[in-house]
Amino acid sequence: MEKKRNSFTGSLGFVLAAAGSAVGLGNIWRFPYLAARGGGGLFLLIYIVLALTFGFTLLTAEISIGRKTKQSPLTAYGTLFKKSKFIGVIACIVPMMIMPYYCVIGGWVVKYFLVFLTGTAEKAVEDSYFTGFITETTAPIAMTVVFLFLTIVVVLGGVEKGIENFSKIIMPILVILILFISVFAMFLTYTDADGTVRTGFQGLKILLVPDLTGLTFGSFLNTLMDAMGQLFYSLSVAMGIMVAYGSYMRDDTNLVKAVGQIEIFDSGIAFLAATMIIPAVYVFMGKEGMSAGPGLVFVSLPKIFLQMGKFGHVIGCLFFAMVLFAALTSSVSILEAVVSSFMDQFHMERKTAVLIEGFIALVVGVIVCLGYNKFYFEITLPNGAVAQILDILDYISNNLLMPVVSICTCILIGWILKPQILIDEITKNGEKFGRKGLFVVMIRFIAPILLFALLLKALGLIG
Repeated sequence: MEKKRNSFTGSLGFVLAAAGSAVGLGNIWRFPYLAARGGGGLFLLIYIVLALTFGFTLLTAEISIGRKTKQSPLTAYGTLFKKSKFIGVIACIVPMMIMPYYCVIGGWVVKYFLVFLTGTAEKAVEDSYFTGFITETTAPIAMTVVFLFLTIVVVLGGVEKGIENFSKIIMPILVILILFISVFAMFLTYTDADGTVRTGFQGLKILLVPDLTGLTFGSFLNTLMDAMGQLFYSLSVAMGIMVAYGSYMRDDTNLVKAVGQIEIFDSGIAFLAATMIIPAVYVFMGKEGMSAGPGLVFVSLPKIFLQMGKFGHVIGCLFFAMVLFAALTSSVSILEAVVSSFMDQFHMERKTAVLIEGFIALVVGVIVCLGYNKFYFEITLPNGAVAQILDILDYISNNLLMPVVSICTCILIGWILKPQILIDEITKNGEKFGRKGLFVVMIRFIAPILLFALLLKALGLIG
């Protein structure tokens, strides 16, 4: 007799866990930067359209595959179609590659949270502080271990007692913190040395109003690719997570409704993160202050918090608590994608699977940390970025393997098995599938073309 599979207790538990996975570090530092670079409201509009079409299709497909097969990514694809087992293998390799470096970045967040919590944030605003910290030998490793340990504790608890209960507590707190800091950022004002006054509402205008100055077909395509890339990584598709979570979804849960709720949650948090960061950075640093990636969170924002006066330490502490919660909800899902794969493929106990993957993540995580000191080197990637060990892992997993997984999924469902196989799963309780026509057209034609373009961009062949 087959052992009963763990499952979420209901729709809310599933949606919060899946949304928690989607709401990660990318929403908080990558989305605001790309929005500011991509013409504000124009990027936002493209992002929303893609979320309702491209994102919806990939999300629906992966959750349906998980629920239909009741298998994790490593075994789900082979269960659907024997010759497609290789897709599951790649979909399992992706989270195994992401987990170590995600824990390293999570460790950076832990460090900054502790700095603001202990009232020693003055040190964090020095230009060399962030670089000084990540190039240390032992401190980043210690913080990585703390973050990995927190993730392991949640996943050891299982689906219902661990992931679901954690998500039900953390996600509402996360939303409240983001809302609070967003509102606070709106009312900030700052006067430059030359007397220029900048306000948070002016910063918000940059985000909301499309900036079409100097817009060309080429720059529009770049913004489209940025928005699609952001959405692709943000929704946690192509890393096995949604297949794993879908396999824990109860058969009587309305899948269409759940996907819609995840879309709203993810896009809403990304937008709120932008309304929190863009106005704050604009007020104190102008439009030029928005630099890419980690620099925004670990270099620019600590300076801004300290310029807020006595509230700065409190806001900084709340902000890094919020970033830590967002990072943890994502790392829990990344770990679970691998753990569920090990459990299904090798019939391991949960504890064994968690400890094995935890050990792999720790070893590789230490190597990633040492990539900024003992093992330091620089290499130029095909997309033009200068990279260290962390960037190489990120590039291979995010930019190369993830589009490959999704392209193969589209071909499998769109052309080999035909979309009806998942439509039957989605509507098996008599649910209305309002975007059925869109789903078919997207998975067969549009999504594979967009994904192929994303892959070509990563390889430096276009854009």
